[in-house]
Amino acid sequence: MPNAQVLAEKQAEVEKLTAKLKSAAGVLVDYAGITVAEDTEMRAKLRAEQIDYTVVKNTLLRFAAKNVGFEALDPILNGTTSLAVHATDVVVSAKLIKEYSGKLGDRFIIKGGFYDGRIITVAEVESLAAIPPLPQLQAQLLGTMLAPISQLALVIKLIAEQNGAVSAPAETVAEAAAEAAVPADAPVAESAPVEEAAPAEAAAEADAPVAEVPVEEPPAAE
Repeated sequence: MPNAQVLAEKQAEVEKLTAKLKSAAGVLVDYAGITVAEDTEMRAKLRAEQIDYTVVKNTLLRFAAKNVGFEALDPILNGTTSLAVHATDVVVSAKLIKEYSGKLGDRFIIKGGFYDGRIITVAEVESLAAIPPLPQLQAQLLGTMLAPISQLALVIKLIAEQNGAVSAPAETVAEAAAEAAVPADAPVAESAPVEEAAPAEAAAEADAPVAEVPVEEPPAAE
């Protein structure tokens, strides 16, 4: 029968595993067959991405899984088991484990995982691995938000270079921005030509006599 110290150590390990299972996301792996050199290389890359990767005992992991309601993990808790978790990023651990699974083949097999407080399948782990990492998603969103501002800054720069001025008045910036929004090959509407009277006809009209209107005199009184 294990002594009190051994029980205390196991209890402490279960508490650590319980905390890891509460992370944002994690992947369980069967690492049988991986070499020491491959394991060392992989661990270094995972640490660089702040991924906690540890080899675990199935019996202790079962206790931890029960503590967080992950009893559904029990069928895959056999053979060799390692656990890779990230505290906040739900994608990075799945992405890197999937990368090494592809490199090492049947010597490094994904068993399943968890995400956002629920158990996920191997297919779902692979789907998470296909999502761009959070920094890339943030950069894409920021680029979309700043696109109009970048265009306006370019217009202002072109105006300053053309006029030799440090800054341009608001009216000029607005006009340039409006011009930038119109395609360069857009047809320009032509105004209708104004017909002018011929010089000879204008002179003739000026010299024409004005018709006199006869004025009737009132009849003389009888």
